[in-house]
Amino acid sequence: MVKRSKGSARVFARIPSGHGFSLHYRMPDTGPLRGAALSPKAKQRLRWLDYARTHTVAEAARHFDISIATIYRWKAPFDPYNLTTLEDRPSTPHHPRRPTWTATDSAAVLAARQAHPRWGKDNLAILLRQHGHSLSVSMIGRILRSLNHRGLLIEPRATRLRPHSRYPRPYAVRKPAAYSVAAPGDLLQLDTMHLTPLPGVERRQFTTIDRVSRCCLLGVRATATAGTARDFLADLLARLPFAVRAIQVDGGAEFMAGFESACREHGIALFVLPPRSPKLNGCVERLNGTSRREFRELYDGDLDLPPLQEALRAWEHQHNHLRPHQALGYRTPADVLASFLEDPVSRTY
Repeated sequence: MVKRSKGSARVFARIPSGHGFSLHYRMPDTGPLRGAALSPKAKQRLRWLDYARTHTVAEAARHFDISIATIYRWKAPFDPYNLTTLEDRPSTPHHPRRPTWTATDSAAVLAARQAHPRWGKDNLAILLRQHGHSLSVSMIGRILRSLNHRGLLIEPRATRLRPHSRYPRPYAVRKPAAYSVAAPGDLLQLDTMHLTPLPGVERRQFTTIDRVSRCCLLGVRATATAGTARDFLADLLARLPFAVRAIQVDGGAEFMAGFESACREHGIALFVLPPRSPKLNGCVERLNGTSRREFRELYDGDLDLPPLQEALRAWEHQHNHLRPHQALGYRTPADVLASFLEDPVSRTY
């Protein structure tokens, strides 16, 4: 049997038999504070609690796809006469951590840091320990942070080193967006690769590839300087069966000075890549990887420049005349060149 209070019993007694009834409950009026004054998160929490008032907490959790603990966590501090209790509460702890160091410790850390402004807290801990102050590294860090906040420790300003002035580039420019690449020689991508086949032995590989035909030429030098790059350019122009309109390089120092002057003398446009943009020279970067896997990792011959250059030329001929290329529809660069050149020059390129 359901127990009722005397007041509710009198209310139910006045209801005629056979009539239904419903209970209505209105959220208390909070005066000047309305729902519009709440943040979106507080309004959402108010909907949770209002739904849980007419349903069970479990049903409210399923309806809004939240956990039951979330509803109980906001139901506990909720005051219907103060809807701001549904706002986000500050995360600052009620009992913040109090400093445990003494004024003597703080003065010792300040003096050590002023004597060695660039030392970190690890080095300061060792120095202070030698002078009888046994402080942990983390405590020294908190003391330094406190001294900074209070303005007692003035850190020296860090001096930014400007990069060294590089050789000016009066000729090289960025590749114009409207520049068209349609035939062999319109754009060659050129790059260098640092090789260390043995400890103490260094070589520099110059790699170039035609953007259209994928025809490649490679050379090996002892160093990568503007002089060796200029010599490789001369060899490049002598061996290619087509005229070169433009060459694209990165910002390496070997492609400045004499190399840039040589391009100007031959009437070849020189395009330089933006910093940290190797993807714009993707063809030659891919060729570097191919030559590393298919030639350098398999080569076990002499490392002197003449025999190494001869072996590299043999692999270059295989790459241009025998190796099918997926980007060319599994044709060889020689086949593509033959379709562009009316009278192909029979050369070992």
